[in-house]
Amino acid sequence: MIWLTWRQFRVQTLVAAIALVLIAAYLVYLGMDIRDAHDAYRARCASRPADCPSALAQFRSDHESTLLFLAAGLQLIPIVIGTFWGAPLIARELETGTHRLVWNQSVTRRRWLAVKLAFVALAGAALTGAASALLTWAARPFDETTGDRFSRIMFGARDIAPVGYAVLAFALGTVVGLLLRRTLPAMAVTGVAFIVLQFAFPNMVRPHLIAPEKATLPMTAQAINGAQNMGSITGGAVIHGLAVPGSPGAWVSGISPFRTADGRTLSGARFDECLNSPQRTGADGKFGDTAVCLARLNLHVDVAYQPKSRYWAFQGLETAAYLLLAGLLTAFGLWRIRHRVS
Repeated sequence: MIWLTWRQFRVQTLVAAIALVLIAAYLVYLGMDIRDAHDAYRARCASRPADCPSALAQFRSDHESTLLFLAAGLQLIPIVIGTFWGAPLIARELETGTHRLVWNQSVTRRRWLAVKLAFVALAGAALTGAASALLTWAARPFDETTGDRFSRIMFGARDIAPVGYAVLAFALGTVVGLLLRRTLPAMAVTGVAFIVLQFAFPNMVRPHLIAPEKATLPMTAQAINGAQNMGSITGGAVIHGLAVPGSPGAWVSGISPFRTADGRTLSGARFDECLNSPQRTGADGKFGDTAVCLARLNLHVDVAYQPKSRYWAFQGLETAAYLLLAGLLTAFGLWRIRHRVS
């Protein structure tokens, strides 16, 4: 049975091996380039401390777009595995009727499915895990310097989480193929379903895997100038991209609107007044006079955040959740093929 599965899957294995070699070659080159740039950044900071902020900004801008693109590309690998490896695995056999030949031999249905699932799932996990390990190694100086390990795209392309994604995508594709019994519809449904899952889990589930820490941050001019942006499409008195003092690299999962000293939300009209027509003070900083205007109102925000020390806890919990879902799908598939597929 293992030999038969290998014979059926050898072309995909060869393509995956060639792709992995090409990925490895590029990521080794990129990793060395990032390390050279990181050494130059540290040397510039050591010789001219005043230049550290600009040196960090240059280091970040030189590599951020490339690493974001690679992280997004790595998250496509599980989709490819689920769509092109998982969905056709059983659907093609049922569609063409070749499953009857195996079932008329000494191999049981469950063993037939279990061997296929184990062989291809291990191949998918190995491919994704190797690509993830290479990208994690290449990006390590950048991740340690910028502290962006919790960002939605970066988190899903580092360390062990991608392995869980790959195994779940494959199990999902296999079960969808088993249910639909047609290859092309199964591939389409698998691709769409896993893309939805990749969007929903980081936004709706990940923030609640561990109860966040909470803090109240006074909105001084300096704190406001450290944010990424302010305002919203609906005109809310909100601020985004704050850092938590004393907890560098923390993942800020929630920020309240601006609140006054008595705990009320700052009115949209007062916020717009500072945003659009603040008193001219000649203040510098990212938001300049707007930051000074808001700081005079004695505002604060309540934040929920995860310290960076919880990074591996989140990696483990998310990977375990995906593997558990994959296990449940596998169990359903083994039951289905025994009792419902003729």
